[in-house]
Amino acid sequence: MQHAPLILDIAGTALTDDDRRRLSHPLVGGMILFARNWQGRAELTALCAEIHALRPDLLICVDHEGGRVQRFKSDGFTHLPPMRALGELWLRADEKQPGEGAMAAMAAATACGYVLGAELRACGVDFSFTPVLDLDHGGSGVIGDRAFARDPRVVAMLARAVAQGLLQAGMANCGKHFPGHGFVRADSHTDTPVDRRSLKAILADDAQPYRWLDGVLTAVMPAHVVYPKVDARPAGFSPRWLEDILRGRLGFDGAVFSDDLSMAGARQLEGRTLSYTEAALAALQAGCDLALLCNQSLGEGAALDELIDGLARAQVEGHWQPSEASEQRRLALLPRTPATDWDVLMTQPTYMQALWKLP
Repeated sequence: MQHAPLILDIAGTALTDDDRRRLSHPLVGGMILFARNWQGRAELTALCAEIHALRPDLLICVDHEGGRVQRFKSDGFTHLPPMRALGELWLRADEKQPGEGAMAAMAAATACGYVLGAELRACGVDFSFTPVLDLDHGGSGVIGDRAFARDPRVVAMLARAVAQGLLQAGMANCGKHFPGHGFVRADSHTDTPVDRRSLKAILADDAQPYRWLDGVLTAVMPAHVVYPKVDARPAGFSPRWLEDILRGRLGFDGAVFSDDLSMAGARQLEGRTLSYTEAALAALQAGCDLALLCNQSLGEGAALDELIDGLARAQVEGHWQPSEASEQRRLALLPRTPATDWDVLMTQPTYMQALWKLP
């Protein structure tokens, strides 16, 4: 059974022989780009074309949200605002005329999604891990202005508008970080955050956007956060969160990505540090369809080879079984329409109108 759950990275701006070997492996389903893979639009477009020529089904991903999380910022790429700017527009305009802020902010959010998706697709990038659905509780430095607002209703509506803009550009979306990373102060890149609220409290607040965006979200990324009143495991390693709550209670049927398995919050489970293979297996066995490992291609990339070989061995030994449903969810994230050429995009009325609507 075909199932390509691994999302990996590369070190440079062009593929090496080792990159080609890894990306050709049947367990690899995609790759994630970083700023180090960027020299300019021409080089990015050539790199994406080379990857798609190697394997047309590979999903080329990037973290490209706007604000401080935007990998490509020069050579024509629009500097998109942090998502908090959209929430502020909602509130600021509402002070003048109730309801006006909501309409203005949603129009701007749709424009953000369209510009983001159209510019990436014009260079050959298939997918961005956006929008952030975390609530801005005010104490999380790692989330901060990446969040739209504190109010889950505002977050859900603005995220819906961003998703609509992405859809107009032919790009899927990814809500993150389920069930919510905004309440905790610790950064899961370096620590294991703990949120001690009850399931009832979380579902009534931070997780509300996931319920309200049923049928809109095409992918979800869980948080590397422990919610001990629900499960001792981080959400990304928890069948309780992913199968029982996200898929069962909230009815989500799209793709589930693990967050980066190289993060400190992803390597600790039940009091011990996991290998990358153990972390990927824990994520896949918990209900993730895709396992993401970032920033391990630098040097010889031994960790990537360890992960590929380890997952292959786990399959042979019966510790992991491929999922046809997971593979179909991965394939559903690939664009279904041709991308617009960059030069053509720059003159399109829809694109120019979207630029005018950005906050």
